Amino acid sequence: MLERIGEVAAEARRSIAGAADEESLRELQVRYLGRKGEVTALLKGMGGLPPEERPRVGGMVNALRDELTAAIEARHQEVQAQEIRRRLAATPFDATLPGIPRPVGALHPLSHIQEELEDIFLSMGFIIPDYPEAESEHFNFEALNIPDDHPARDMQDTFWLDLPGRLLLRTHTSPGQVRSMREFTPPFRAIFPGRVYRYEAVDASHEHTFHQVEGILVDREVSVANLIHSMKVLLAEIFGREMTIRLRPGYFPFVEPGFELDIRCTVCGGGGCPVCKRSGWLELLPCGLIHPAVLRAGGLDPGAWSGWAFGLGLSRLVMMKYGIDDIRLLLGGDVRFVEQFRKV
Repeated sequence: MLERIGEVAAEARRSIAGAADEESLRELQVRYLGRKGEVTALLKGMGGLPPEERPRVGGMVNALRDELTAAIEARHQEVQAQEIRRRLAATPFDATLPGIPRPVGALHPLSHIQEELEDIFLSMGFIIPDYPEAESEHFNFEALNIPDDHPARDMQDTFWLDLPGRLLLRTHTSPGQVRSMREFTPPFRAIFPGRVYRYEAVDASHEHTFHQVEGILVDREVSVANLIHSMKVLLAEIFGREMTIRLRPGYFPFVEPGFELDIRCTVCGGGGCPVCKRSGWLELLPCGLIHPAVLRAGGLDPGAWSGWAFGLGLSRLVMMKYGIDDIRLLLGGDVRFVEQFRKV
């Protein structure tokens, strides 16, 4: 038995070392290690040995099986390497040449600023619900104190959908005010970033599709001072410095009193350019205290609850932060524009 083990080991070693391809190695694996192979036959033959010899002989056969398994795997790696070298030698290939560069994507500046805003507001205790872009006439206008005959509708001419229920592409993110008041129990604070649509005359500072973020805070005894402080903290976080702002009276049907919060144009530094319409200031952030009619539309009692709201032009904020002088670049689809923001 011991002699036969030695013969099988010597023959298998020579055969494995001389195997020239993977097919030969597969045949050797079956020949020696398969269910009807030589090593399996040795194990089956142990039944005729005296009981005291079986452990020693069994250990030798198992060791041989492990040796041949490792030898076949090692020879398999060698054969593969030889085949690769053969193919490379037969191909005019210079391994020292640089590979084909893989293009690296970039986060769009709008996405980057939106994520930055969300992080800022989350740190201030705000929630971020998501509401539809295809909005009902009720939430887009009527619930925001803009009835059918209100002149503010002429300022928000938009795209109507040929569907039942008087649906339109929302003209602002303000419908989130009423939707959130119906969804959450006050006190609460929330922002609603997203795309909005208007039938605009497109120019360097106006686009038919743009981005906004609406925010509200509903609590008891909310004041304008609370609003101004929150907005100044927000702008300082975004721009990394204290921003020069001005607050002007402004009319918006869903806030009372209402304000226009402007920032000094960062493109021209206040000297005047097409982005700020030569004024040196950019209208950025309409805001105010939530109108009692809107609180009632949200199911809240204006005598018990109050709040502030703002609507931030996200697209214009991006332009100010990165010195972009034409809003049409943001959604123009030019990859070269987005590639500039790889390190943003």
